[in-house]
Amino acid sequence: SSLLFLLQELTSALMHVKLHLFVQIFTLVFFPTAIWVFLQLLSITPINEWLLKGLQTVGCMPPPVSSAVILTKAVGGNEAAAIFNSAFGSFLGIVITPLLLLLFLGSSSSVPFTSIFSQLFMTVVVPLIIGQIVRRYIKDWLERKKPPFGAISSCVLLMIIYTTFCDTFANPNIDLDKFSLIIIVFIIFSVQMSFMFLTFLFSTRNNSSFTPADTVAIVFCSTHKSLTLGIPMLKIVFAGYEHLSLISVPLLIYHPAQILLGSLLVPTIKSWMVSRQK
Repeated sequence: SSLLFLLQELTSALMHVKLHLFVQIFTLVFFPTAIWVFLQLLSITPINEWLLKGLQTVGCMPPPVSSAVILTKAVGGNEAAAIFNSAFGSFLGIVITPLLLLLFLGSSSSVPFTSIFSQLFMTVVVPLIIGQIVRRYIKDWLERKKPPFGAISSCVLLMIIYTTFCDTFANPNIDLDKFSLIIIVFIIFSVQMSFMFLTFLFSTRNNSSFTPADTVAIVFCSTHKSLTLGIPMLKIVFAGYEHLSLISVPLLIYHPAQILLGSLLVPTIKSWMVSRQK
């Protein structure tokens, strides 16, 4: 019976190929391209050019592993689809994001591809594989003890945000004007709101085969960007870059903004979904 259940789960996941394609193409193709077009218009404004480059890096990032899933679960959307797309997007991002960064921004120096991928492999993929292997052996102990991994990962994420902020503003040469910073915060919120609205419109079209629960997963997974993968990637791709700290500012703003916006929208999206399902 468990095998039958597994087969049902797998087939339903495969039936969702359209959903997975939508999320991944939106995140890793449409999002960075749309931001690039938008930045062509913004480049004539007096906004700090390194912050604009930082906005482009946000567009190139893969989806996060946690926030989109947590928000989808909070609304009661298609959690399985959210988990799959977050995990799959992160894996794709390990290869695609550095390529996108080099395509849209070029690199500070002639960073060889092999070194970028080997460093990412060591910092992201290897710990993940080791974790999966170790988990297999200590599964029973984990279920008995239930260590507070959620709280630990949140603390680690906070530490990453905090240390990157410190790195950014400890640089004496940083010429960050308040105008640019305020405008960037405004742009980030606007981009998030409009992309959430766009994915919502696309996934609720009359001829789309997505259920309301699918739409919830699509809206969060397509518009969220990973900070935990993003910061190491930026540090590797732009190693030794004097403007690295400025480039990472938009991502540092985007991540808390997506959680804040998502949390505020949970009751609204939930009531929409319930009314649609009725």
